[in-house]
Amino acid sequence: MRWIFNLFCLLATVANAQSPSYIIGVKGDTLNRIDIAGKKQGKWISRFESVRGEPGYEEEGEYKNDRKEGNWRKYNLMGDLFAIENYRWGFKDGESKYFNISGNLTREESWRAFNPDKLYDTLEVENPDKPGTYEEVVVKNEGSSVKHGTWRFYDADGFVTKTEFWRLGQADKSLDPPSLAKDTLSSSLSRKGVKPKEVLDFEKKNAGKKKVKVRDGSVSF
Repeated sequence: MRWIFNLFCLLATVANAQSPSYIIGVKGDTLNRIDIAGKKQGKWISRFESVRGEPGYEEEGEYKNDRKEGNWRKYNLMGDLFAIENYRWGFKDGESKYFNISGNLTREESWRAFNPDKLYDTLEVENPDKPGTYEEVVVKNEGSSVKHGTWRFYDADGFVTKTEFWRLGQADKSLDPPSLAKDTLSSSLSRKGVKPKEVLDFEKKNAGKKKVKVRDGSVSF
């Protein structure tokens, strides 16, 4: 069995050699890792202090080759969750949600990211004249995100105050107004006074927890 332990130690040593900078979390996991090419990799936790009246915050998520990837969460400096954003290739992609200090939803956004490694990108978009059918569109890649999909804005009581529809960065006015009103009313009634599942899960998971410092595992050559 000792050879298995020695092999594990060897693999850990090689992995750390590929990461001249990192932090060891409270659970022993590797955080804030930078590879030998200077690129951020894996799980990261970053803290930004308040500057010139702008509130500070912390964020956690994963990097892949120096680009944000997947689900990222943002917290104010008191530890309250106020944003859940999704990324692809370092840009917002898919659904993002924002919450007030009480944990109630204030805004939902929808984004479409483009692969910065490609000059052009092909994607499927719904045909506004034929709901449920899609067509391929070739677009020039600007290496960023554009508004794409439904955006909703909520008041303090959970009612939808405004709904926007976007198609590749352009406002989509094709939706029938009566349908919009029905969608807004239904969404408002279903959300009034109810915290989103993500916030409830976060509060349940972190109930009674205190922040714990991590130890710095950076190495130098």
